[in-house]
Amino acid sequence: MSEQRFGEFVAVRRHEYVAELVLDRPKAMNAVSTEMARSIGAACDALGADSSVRVTVLTSSHDRAFCVGADLKERNSLSDAELVRQRPVARGAYTGVLELPMPTVAAVHGFALGGGFELALACDLIVADATAVVGLPEVSVGVIPGGGGTQLLPRRVGAARAAELVFTARRVAAEEAVSLGLVDRLVEDARTGALQLAAAIAANSPVGLRAAKRAMRLGHGLDLRAGLEVEDAAWRSVAFSGDRAEGVAAFNEKRRPEWPGE
Repeated sequence: MSEQRFGEFVAVRRHEYVAELVLDRPKAMNAVSTEMARSIGAACDALGADSSVRVTVLTSSHDRAFCVGADLKERNSLSDAELVRQRPVARGAYTGVLELPMPTVAAVHGFALGGGFELALACDLIVADATAVVGLPEVSVGVIPGGGGTQLLPRRVGAARAAELVFTARRVAAEEAVSLGLVDRLVEDARTGALQLAAAIAANSPVGLRAAKRAMRLGHGLDLRAGLEVEDAAWRSVAFSGDRAEGVAAFNEKRRPEWPGE
Protein backbone atom coordinates (compact mmCIF):
# COMPACT_ATOMS: atom_id res chain seq x y z
CA MET A 1 0.00 0.00 0.00
CA SER A 2 1.40 3.39 -1.02
CA GLU A 3 0.45 6.77 0.43
CA GLN A 4 0.58 10.30 -0.94
CA ARG A 5 -0.01 13.35 1.23
CA PHE A 6 -1.94 16.43 0.16
CA GLY A 7 -1.02 19.02 2.74
CA GLU A 8 -1.18 18.21 6.43
CA PHE A 9 -4.73 16.90 6.63
CA VAL A 10 -5.42 14.68 3.60
CA ALA A 11 -3.85 11.47 2.36
CA VAL A 12 -4.48 9.13 -0.55
CA ARG A 13 -3.64 5.46 -0.07
CA ARG A 14 -3.62 2.99 -2.93
CA HIS A 15 -4.98 -0.54 -2.60
CA GLU A 16 -4.30 -1.78 -6.13
CA TYR A 17 -7.21 -0.34 -8.18
CA VAL A 18 -8.93 1.26 -5.16
CA ALA A 19 -7.88 4.67 -3.86
CA GLU A 20 -8.60 5.56 -0.24
CA LEU A 21 -9.05 9.30 0.30
CA VAL A 22 -8.36 9.81 4.00
CA LEU A 23 -9.58 12.80 6.01
CA ASP A 24 -6.74 13.15 8.51
CA ARG A 25 -7.26 16.03 10.92
CA PRO A 26 -7.91 14.02 14.09
CA LYS A 27 -7.27 16.82 16.60
CA ALA A 28 -10.26 18.70 15.18
CA MET A 29 -12.47 15.66 14.43
CA ASN A 30 -11.79 16.37 10.75
CA ALA A 31 -13.46 19.78 10.81
CA VAL A 32 -12.91 21.20 7.33
CA SER A 33 -10.68 24.27 7.50
CA THR A 34 -9.70 26.33 4.47
CA GLU A 35 -6.41 24.45 4.25
CA MET A 36 -8.11 21.07 4.52
CA ALA A 37 -10.71 22.02 1.89
CA ARG A 38 -7.94 23.06 -0.48
CA SER A 39 -6.20 19.73 0.11
CA ILE A 40 -9.37 17.72 -0.54
CA GLY A 41 -9.81 19.56 -3.81
CA ALA A 42 -6.20 18.93 -4.82
CA ALA A 43 -6.47 15.23 -3.96
CA CYS A 44 -9.65 14.93 -6.03
CA ASP A 45 -7.97 16.65 -8.98
CA ALA A 46 -5.16 14.10 -8.82
CA LEU A 47 -7.54 11.16 -8.48
CA GLY A 48 -9.71 12.36 -11.33
CA ALA A 49 -6.68 12.49 -13.62
CA ASP A 50 -5.54 8.96 -12.71
CA SER A 51 -7.20 6.48 -15.07
CA SER A 52 -5.86 3.53 -13.06
CA VAL A 53 -8.20 4.31 -10.13
CA ARG A 54 -11.41 2.32 -10.52
CA VAL A 55 -13.06 3.21 -7.19
CA THR A 56 -12.39 5.85 -4.55
CA VAL A 57 -13.28 5.29 -0.88
CA LEU A 58 -13.61 8.31 1.41
CA THR A 59 -12.51 7.45 4.96
CA SER A 60 -11.44 9.08 8.22
CA SER A 61 -8.46 8.61 10.51
CA HIS A 62 -10.47 9.71 13.58
CA ASP A 63 -11.84 7.03 15.91
CA ARG A 64 -15.02 8.97 16.79
CA ALA A 65 -15.83 11.04 13.73
CA PHE A 66 -15.93 10.80 9.97
CA CYS A 67 -16.12 14.59 9.75
CA VAL A 68 -17.96 17.14 11.89
CA GLY A 69 -18.33 19.67 9.08
CA ALA A 70 -16.92 23.13 8.60
CA ASP A 71 -14.32 24.49 11.01
CA LEU A 72 -16.61 26.91 12.86
CA LYS A 73 -13.75 28.28 14.98
CA GLU A 74 -11.99 29.36 11.82
CA ARG A 75 -15.23 30.64 10.30
CA ASN A 76 -15.88 32.77 13.38
CA SER A 77 -12.52 34.49 12.92
CA LEU A 78 -13.16 35.47 9.30
CA SER A 79 -14.40 38.87 8.23
CA ASP A 80 -17.27 39.03 5.75
CA ALA A 81 -14.81 39.71 2.94
CA GLU A 82 -12.61 36.81 3.99
CA LEU A 83 -15.62 34.50 4.13
CA VAL A 84 -16.56 35.46 0.57
CA ARG A 85 -13.02 34.72 -0.60
CA GLN A 86 -13.01 31.41 1.26
CA ARG A 87 -16.27 30.20 -0.26
CA PRO A 88 -14.85 28.94 -3.60
CA VAL A 89 -12.20 26.95 -1.73
CA ALA A 90 -14.85 25.30 0.45
CA ARG A 91 -17.04 24.54 -2.56
CA GLY A 92 -14.04 23.05 -4.33
CA ALA A 93 -13.76 20.32 -1.72
CA TYR A 94 -17.39 19.20 -2.05
CA THR A 95 -17.56 19.47 -5.83
CA GLY A 96 -14.19 17.74 -6.06
CA VAL A 97 -15.65 14.63 -4.43
CA LEU A 98 -18.95 14.95 -6.30
CA GLU A 99 -17.28 15.18 -9.71
CA LEU A 100 -14.87 12.28 -9.33
CA PRO A 101 -15.38 10.26 -12.53
CA MET A 102 -15.13 6.81 -10.93
CA PRO A 103 -17.56 5.22 -8.43
CA THR A 104 -17.12 6.58 -4.92
CA VAL A 105 -17.95 5.06 -1.52
CA ALA A 106 -18.05 6.92 1.81
CA ALA A 107 -17.12 4.97 4.95
CA VAL A 108 -18.97 6.67 7.83
CA HIS A 109 -17.70 5.87 11.32
CA GLY A 110 -18.88 8.14 14.11
CA PHE A 111 -20.16 11.66 13.51
CA ALA A 112 -20.83 12.83 9.94
CA LEU A 113 -22.47 16.20 10.47
CA GLY A 114 -23.02 19.25 8.30
CA GLY A 115 -20.28 19.44 5.72
CA GLY A 116 -19.07 16.05 6.86
CA PHE A 117 -22.34 14.43 5.85
CA GLU A 118 -22.33 16.48 2.65
CA LEU A 119 -18.97 14.95 1.73
CA ALA A 120 -20.56 11.53 2.21
CA LEU A 121 -23.63 12.57 0.19
CA ALA A 122 -21.30 13.57 -2.65
CA CYS A 123 -20.30 9.90 -2.93
CA ASP A 124 -22.30 7.36 -4.93
CA LEU A 125 -22.69 4.96 -1.99
CA ILE A 126 -22.51 5.38 1.79
CA VAL A 127 -21.41 2.53 4.06
CA ALA A 128 -21.74 3.02 7.82
CA ASP A 129 -21.29 1.10 11.04
CA ALA A 130 -23.21 1.18 14.31
CA THR A 131 -21.27 4.22 15.58
CA ALA A 132 -22.53 6.44 12.75
CA VAL A 133 -24.52 9.60 13.50
CA VAL A 134 -25.45 11.75 10.52
CA GLY A 135 -27.25 15.03 10.04
CA LEU A 136 -27.38 18.50 8.53
CA PRO A 137 -27.62 20.86 11.53
CA GLU A 138 -26.74 24.09 9.70
CA VAL A 139 -30.00 25.94 10.32
CA SER A 140 -29.36 25.59 14.06
CA VAL A 141 -26.34 27.90 13.68
CA GLY A 142 -27.94 30.34 11.26
CA VAL A 143 -26.79 29.04 7.89
CA ILE A 144 -27.91 26.37 5.41
CA PRO A 145 -26.28 23.20 4.13
CA GLY A 146 -23.93 24.81 1.63
CA GLY A 147 -21.83 21.85 0.52
CA GLY A 148 -24.52 20.35 -1.67
CA GLY A 149 -26.84 19.15 1.07
CA THR A 150 -29.99 20.97 -0.08
CA GLN A 151 -29.60 19.36 -3.51
CA LEU A 152 -28.11 15.94 -2.78
CA LEU A 153 -30.28 14.95 0.18
CA PRO A 154 -33.64 15.37 -1.67
CA ARG A 155 -32.20 13.33 -4.54
CA ARG A 156 -31.36 10.56 -2.10
CA VAL A 157 -34.43 10.44 0.17
CA GLY A 158 -37.08 12.64 -1.47
CA ALA A 159 -38.15 16.24 -0.94
CA ALA A 160 -40.35 15.88 2.15
CA ARG A 161 -37.93 13.62 4.04
CA ALA A 162 -35.06 15.96 3.25
CA ALA A 163 -37.08 18.98 4.37
CA GLU A 164 -37.83 17.36 7.72
CA LEU A 165 -34.17 16.55 8.31
CA VAL A 166 -32.85 19.95 7.23
CA PHE A 167 -35.54 22.01 9.01
CA THR A 168 -35.28 20.13 12.32
CA ALA A 169 -31.47 19.95 12.18
CA ARG A 170 -31.72 16.64 13.99
CA ARG A 171 -29.06 13.98 14.22
CA VAL A 172 -29.86 10.47 13.00
CA ALA A 173 -28.24 7.35 14.42
CA ALA A 174 -27.09 4.44 12.29
CA GLU A 175 -30.14 2.15 12.32
CA GLU A 176 -32.60 4.93 11.53
CA ALA A 177 -30.21 6.31 8.93
CA VAL A 178 -30.32 2.99 7.07
CA SER A 179 -34.11 2.80 7.30
CA LEU A 180 -34.46 6.34 5.90
CA GLY A 181 -32.00 5.70 3.08
CA LEU A 182 -29.45 8.18 4.41
CA VAL A 183 -26.85 5.41 4.23
CA ASP A 184 -26.89 2.33 2.02
CA ARG A 185 -25.24 -0.42 4.06
CA LEU A 186 -24.76 -1.00 7.78
CA VAL A 187 -21.67 -3.11 8.42
CA GLU A 188 -19.51 -4.13 11.38
CA ASP A 189 -16.71 -1.73 10.51
CA ALA A 190 -17.29 1.11 8.06
CA ARG A 191 -13.80 1.34 6.58
CA THR A 192 -13.42 -2.41 6.15
CA GLY A 193 -16.89 -2.77 4.67
CA ALA A 194 -16.40 0.14 2.28
CA LEU A 195 -13.05 -1.18 1.06
CA GLN A 196 -14.56 -4.63 0.52
CA LEU A 197 -17.43 -3.13 -1.47
CA ALA A 198 -14.95 -1.04 -3.46
CA ALA A 199 -12.87 -4.11 -4.28
CA ALA A 200 -15.96 -5.90 -5.58
CA ILE A 201 -16.84 -2.90 -7.75
CA ALA A 202 -13.24 -2.56 -8.97
CA ALA A 203 -13.34 -6.09 -10.38
CA ASN A 204 -15.52 -4.71 -13.17
CA SER A 205 -14.56 -2.77 -16.27
CA PRO A 206 -13.11 0.66 -15.42
CA VAL A 207 -14.39 2.02 -18.73
CA GLY A 208 -17.84 0.60 -18.02
CA LEU A 209 -17.90 1.90 -14.45
CA ARG A 210 -17.07 5.47 -15.44
CA ALA A 211 -19.52 5.47 -18.33
CA ALA A 212 -22.31 4.06 -16.16
CA LYS A 213 -21.68 6.71 -13.50
CA ARG A 214 -21.64 9.44 -16.12
CA ALA A 215 -24.93 8.25 -17.60
CA MET A 216 -26.65 8.05 -14.21
CA ARG A 217 -25.39 11.46 -13.10
CA LEU A 218 -26.16 13.29 -16.36
CA GLY A 219 -29.49 11.57 -16.86
CA HIS A 220 -30.85 12.19 -13.38
CA GLY A 221 -33.75 14.63 -13.44
CA LEU A 222 -34.18 14.54 -17.21
CA ASP A 223 -37.36 13.29 -18.83
CA LEU A 224 -37.16 9.64 -19.91
CA ARG A 225 -36.53 10.31 -23.59
CA ALA A 226 -33.67 12.72 -22.85
CA GLY A 227 -32.26 10.34 -20.26
CA LEU A 228 -32.23 7.50 -22.76
CA GLU A 229 -30.26 9.71 -25.15
CA VAL A 230 -27.69 10.27 -22.40
CA GLU A 231 -27.55 6.51 -21.86
CA ASP A 232 -27.12 5.87 -25.59
CA ALA A 233 -24.20 8.28 -25.76
CA ALA A 234 -22.57 6.52 -22.82
CA TRP A 235 -23.18 3.13 -24.47
CA ARG A 236 -21.54 4.32 -27.68
CA SER A 237 -18.50 5.47 -25.69
CA VAL A 238 -17.88 1.92 -24.46
CA ALA A 239 -19.31 -0.30 -27.21
CA PHE A 240 -16.07 -0.37 -29.21
CA SER A 241 -13.65 -0.15 -26.30
CA GLY A 242 -10.89 -2.57 -25.41
CA ASP A 243 -12.72 -3.32 -22.17
CA ARG A 244 -15.81 -4.41 -24.06
CA ALA A 245 -13.77 -6.70 -26.32
CA GLU A 246 -11.96 -8.21 -23.34
CA GLY A 247 -15.18 -8.64 -21.36
CA VAL A 248 -16.87 -10.59 -24.14
CA ALA A 249 -13.75 -12.70 -24.76
CA ALA A 250 -13.35 -13.51 -21.06
CA PHE A 251 -17.01 -14.50 -20.80
CA ASN A 252 -16.76 -16.85 -23.76
CA GLU A 253 -13.46 -18.32 -22.52
CA LYS A 254 -14.82 -18.71 -18.96
CA ARG A 255 -12.00 -16.74 -17.34
CA ARG A 256 -11.62 -13.54 -15.35
CA PRO A 257 -11.18 -10.49 -17.56
CA GLU A 258 -7.94 -8.52 -17.61
CA TRP A 259 -9.26 -5.07 -18.28
CA PRO A 260 -7.11 -2.83 -20.50
CA GLY A 261 -8.99 0.19 -19.12
CA GLU A 262 -9.52 1.80 -22.48
